Amino acid sequence: MKNIFFVTLFLLLLSSCVNEIDLNLTDKSGNIVIEGNITDQPGPYIIRITRSTGMIQNSQYQIVTNAKVIVSDNTSQTETLTYAGDGKYQTTDFKGVAGRTYTLQVEADGKQYSAQSTMPTAVDFEDLKQDSFIPEGRITYKLLPIFKDPPALGNRYLFNIIINNYDKKYKLFSDYVNNGTLNQKAITLPNSGFNAVKVGDVIEVEMQCIDNNIFAYYNTFLKIIENNDVNFDASSSNPSSNITNGGLGYFSAHSVRKRNIIIK
Repeated sequence: MKNIFFVTLFLLLLSSCVNEIDLNLTDKSGNIVIEGNITDQPGPYIIRITRSTGMIQNSQYQIVTNAKVIVSDNTSQTETLTYAGDGKYQTTDFKGVAGRTYTLQVEADGKQYSAQSTMPTAVDFEDLKQDSFIPEGRITYKLLPIFKDPPALGNRYLFNIIINNYDKKYKLFSDYVNNGTLNQKAITLPNSGFNAVKVGDVIEVEMQCIDNNIFAYYNTFLKIIENNDVNFDASSSNPSSNITNGGLGYFSAHSVRKRNIIIK
């Protein structure tokens, strides 16, 4: 999986229905940073471990090469991951299944870290529709993900928007509004600067069904980017994390569904 922490200046504005989170940024340089994902797609799954840098050093990181990394679930499936370079530890036979709770255990720099995440059941990503409008004479494109939210309240979604296989954006949805109905929330694509979307651009939209802890993490993560208006590496600050013992980052078990569209 591509490193999801590469984010450009022109990040889409976050629109989510959660309470304000206090952005009390502290310098946590040198802390362990864990970026881990288990999905319902075939592996291998990657857990990346680095050490954090300061906010102004967002392009730098230090990889951790000698950690012990174990993933398990509540059905007794367990695996010790193999180091694959660049701070990445990967699974071999481990399988991600919706409804299971996954546990990550990491031993690094003489400390123990752990995290848990429960994988939600996937929601069908039925289609992706394009629309456009022209505010102030500049054409702007919108994408509407077509999916029906399940009846039970509490579903959370993360959309990764990849433009021309390079520039990545993020959008959070929740079902606090319009629970159990067909989605009506559109994603507005960049319309200015070097990453302005134009006719012929290829857009990949990845829809993740995520748990509450990961929703809270990304909500804080995106607010930090907006408030600082800078390129941002999540290892350089302190979004709300589900990693114990002062670890930064996240561990997410989620479903993945994808749609592609060419802008017309």
